[in-house]
Amino acid sequence: MQTIDDLRLAVLIDADNVPYSNLKEMMEEIALYGIPTFKRIYGDWTKPNLSGWKSPLLEHAITPIQQYSYTTGKNATDSAMIIDAMDILYSGKVDGFCLVSSDSDFTRLAIRLREAGMKVIGIGERKTPNPFIVACDKFIYFEILKSAAAKKDTEDIEVSSKKEKYKQGKEEAIGSKITKKVIQLIVASVSDLADDNGWAYLGDVGNLILKKQPDFDPRNYGYPKLTPFIKTLDMFEINERDSSKYHVKHIYIRLKQNKS
Repeated sequence: MQTIDDLRLAVLIDADNVPYSNLKEMMEEIALYGIPTFKRIYGDWTKPNLSGWKSPLLEHAITPIQQYSYTTGKNATDSAMIIDAMDILYSGKVDGFCLVSSDSDFTRLAIRLREAGMKVIGIGERKTPNPFIVACDKFIYFEILKSAAAKKDTEDIEVSSKKEKYKQGKEEAIGSKITKKVIQLIVASVSDLADDNGWAYLGDVGNLILKKQPDFDPRNYGYPKLTPFIKTLDMFEINERDSSKYHVKHIYIRLKQNKS
């Protein structure tokens, strides 16, 4: 049976709409979801503003695809990337695509690839239009990767407190960015999957949340994983169940029961 780590991915990067400064962190993130079989980046490499990509591309063996701007005001890079994506799709050599761009022009491409049974992961900046985000199975913000890189050598976040002092000396409420909408999303997902006693497997909850909101990521709120994020929310009970077969703990959650 194929696992997520075995997925063959085509990584297609729009050089005009993403920064090159965190390419290393981006490729490490992609490796969590599968094996980058195709690695291509598209742009007009005669333009001085793309010169910064040269060294990072050599380090990660990414093939640059030259695409001249034939007409002023038109983005020929988009067309080249879309055509290549369809060629790769019909080759049958990949199981999914990673589209790296902040451009909504790739929305229809993401939809078409998913219609063909491909897993589609998007990576872009927070300014990425929502239609492209929701067209992907999962969408990851560059800003998350930058934050993770900055904290790489620090200790894991302590989840026993909703406030902590960062290594940089700044004090911030970890949960300050958790909106009512996010809470409602989690509660609804737990309710959708709950058994007769109200318990839902956290792994399934996480998958359902991603289906409903592809850009959901605990790292958006300062937590490395979903489990510590959930543990800081007062409205849930946590039940860790041992698995004798795999020697791991399965996390189940439910809304706190009123004891009256």
